[in-house]
Amino acid sequence: MPNYWLIKSEPFKYSWEQLVEDGETVWDGVRNHRAANNLRAMEVGDQCFFYHSNKGLEIVGIAEVSEAGLIDPTDPEGKWPTVKVKPVRELDSYVTLKAIKANATLEGIELVRLGRLSVAEIRPSEWKEILEMSKT
Repeated sequence: MPNYWLIKSEPFKYSWEQLVEDGETVWDGVRNHRAANNLRAMEVGDQCFFYHSNKGLEIVGIAEVSEAGLIDPTDPEGKWPTVKVKPVRELDSYVTLKAIKANATLEGIELVRLGRLSVAEIRPSEWKEILEMSKT
């Protein structure tokens, strides 16, 4: 059974549409220890919600970890981890942060509890609830 994650990107820096166009990308530049630990825990086949931060504030798609256990190529010291992700599908209906905060089932989600975290863990029950919210 795969693990579930949420990866955030500001759409003007790297959007869902760009990931779809590229077909795969290295998820680099993460410099937060909790987020880095989440990257280290990722395995090939794990599923990730793709979240547009700052502008949009919504989950827009699902990506999959295509390669794990990499060293971030933007880190000259080689200490920070990364993974490669590829798009799986766009959500039928985007799930906004406002809707997530209003849903009592998602009360403890890392996206809300640790709002600045760029790579967050998603529990299976949270994954299922967000998919229901997206009507996917």
